[in-house]
Amino acid sequence: MDHAAGHAPGIPFRVCLAAFLSGAATTVGIALFDLDNTLIAGDSDYLWGCFLVEQGIVDGANYERENRRFYDLYKVGKLDIYEFLDFQLQPLAANDLDTLHRWRTQYIEEKIIPILLPKAHDLLNRHREQDDTLAIITATNRFITEPIAGLYGIDHLLATEPELVDGRYSGGITGIPCFQDGKVQQLSGWLQEHRQTLEDSWFYSDSHNDLPLLNKVVNPVAVDPDEILEGHAGEHGWPVISLR
Repeated sequence: MDHAAGHAPGIPFRVCLAAFLSGAATTVGIALFDLDNTLIAGDSDYLWGCFLVEQGIVDGANYERENRRFYDLYKVGKLDIYEFLDFQLQPLAANDLDTLHRWRTQYIEEKIIPILLPKAHDLLNRHREQDDTLAIITATNRFITEPIAGLYGIDHLLATEPELVDGRYSGGITGIPCFQDGKVQQLSGWLQEHRQTLEDSWFYSDSHNDLPLLNKVVNPVAVDPDEILEGHAGEHGWPVISLR
């Protein structure tokens, strides 16, 4: 991706949201959104673990320690996604769907609704006005993220898929994790299925873990980025916006 015109390489190309929205493209395309720390002001995976600890559903001290360890590894780009999923999907496998759905409803009310972002709605609505196809693409599993996508009115969700066997979660997944290069692979299949292309594409993310997909789209946008992504955006002249 070329540097923005008149922009010095290495310096983040920061744009206020109002100016960014007013200058968005007018052709119909596809707008992809990371979820955690992009459309919401927190990490839904990590917060689900916090909720389980607070409710006494899991072994508090041990689970909290591991939950934090995995989150810290994610932030520095060293997460073993399969090791994390083995840990994170255990409570799904240990409980029936009715119980899980009841917990999830409470979790959404207590942990997610308070961190929804009004500016995220503004950004989504701008793309809707352009008749773009909107999709969330997230490493967090579908059980957690599907109701969050619904809160934003987004029908298309690409996520890590927990495996269901005879009406219960098995503790495994189907397909590949929707993480790092896995996002690119999942999106490729989704594009074929929906007869879409990346010819006029946008992807919004906060994380350097999403660089494989950010490098694939026509319009990569860093949203409240981590330090590594902010540096990469500066080197490549990508716009940096805030939804906070």
